[in-house]
Amino acid sequence: MLELMRRLRDPDGGCPWDQEQDYASIVPHTLEEAYEVADAIARGDMSELRDELGDLLFQVVFYARLGEEDGHFDFGDVVEAVVDKLVRRHPHVFGNAQVEDAAAQTVAWEVLKAEERASKAAQGVLDGVSLALPALTRAGKLQKRAARVGFDWPDVNGVRAKLD
Repeated sequence: MLELMRRLRDPDGGCPWDQEQDYASIVPHTLEEAYEVADAIARGDMSELRDELGDLLFQVVFYARLGEEDGHFDFGDVVEAVVDKLVRRHPHVFGNAQVEDAAAQTVAWEVLKAEERASKAAQGVLDGVSLALPALTRAGKLQKRAARVGFDWPDVNGVRAKLD
């Protein structure tokens, strides 16, 4: 697939459409492919899921090719970064940490993510929530982050009291 992408982007004999694309222009295609993956899962269509995962993987390869052309990163760098992150976030598997169950692991995961955000000089608990998320998804993520620091109430009266 990496070689296929290289040929598609090759100025000498490649595909004009693929050559014209940049990071921003393929975002809509990436989102569409991600939704098609979710749809195949919701329908339980494993054949379609296989195909859609391939399409989504192609999007990752496309971004990696753009990154390589720009001198920022290549596909190997992308894979290395995610492997490093997953190993770091699973010390109970790849290190000596112990967790009792999935709930304890979720807490440990959030602690590790908070440490990562702190090392990136994030200014607040709401930093790092993607602006590109659909509005309701983003609102849900913001609410969960706010709840972690006590900004959550069972009804609107608590919110009003806090704001007053």
